[in-house]
Amino acid sequence: MHWLSIASIGIASNLDNLGIGLSFGSRSTKVPLLSNLLIALFSVISTFLAMTAGRYLSHFITASLGNFIGGSIIVILGAWGLRSAVVSRRSSASSSGAADKTLAMAAKTDRDSNQIISWGESLSLGFALSLNCIATGLGAGASGVSPAFTAISVGLFSLLSVDAGIRFGNRMAKSWLGSYADLLGCILLIAIGCYEVIL
Repeated sequence: MHWLSIASIGIASNLDNLGIGLSFGSRSTKVPLLSNLLIALFSVISTFLAMTAGRYLSHFITASLGNFIGGSIIVILGAWGLRSAVVSRRSSASSSGAADKTLAMAAKTDRDSNQIISWGESLSLGFALSLNCIATGLGAGASGVSPAFTAISVGLFSLLSVDAGIRFGNRMAKSWLGSYADLLGCILLIAIGCYEVIL
C-alpha cells in the first residue's frame, strides 16, 4: 500500500482548502461540522470517481484541464476579494470596517451574511474545490494507488485543512496581523490558484 503517496495526495489536494479556511477565519466566519463534512464529501466523491474512471475520463478532460479550471476559479475569487479589500480600505478609515467587507470569497459563499456557512452554502464551495480533486485523481488513477483509501485521505485532510485555516485565521485576526489578514488571505488564494494552473 502506497501510504506515503496517499497522504501526499490528500495534502496536495487541500492546499486551497487551507487558504479558504484562512479567509473565513480572518473574518470570524464559522463553518459548522456538517458544512465542513459536505465540503469534504464533494472532494471524496470526485477523487474516487476520477481515480476509478480516470482512464476513461482522460479522453474528455485531461489532468491539466482540471487543474486549469479549478485553479482559475480560485484565482478569480482571490482577485475579486483582493480588489474588494483594496477598495474598502480606500473608502473607509476604519480597518475593522474594511475587514467586514473584504475577502469576497468568504462573502460570496456566505450569501446571507450571517458569518456562518450553512450546509446549503457549502454545496457551491464544495463543488468548486472538488474540481482540483478531479485533476489529482486523474493523475493518480493509473499509478496503482487505492482509490478508496486515497479518497478517504483527501476527505480527512479537507476537514483538517479547513478547520486549521479557520483557527489560524482567527488568531491572526486578534493579532497585529489582523488588519492585513484579509489581504493575505486573498493573496494566498491567488497563489494557490496560480500553482494549480501552472502545475
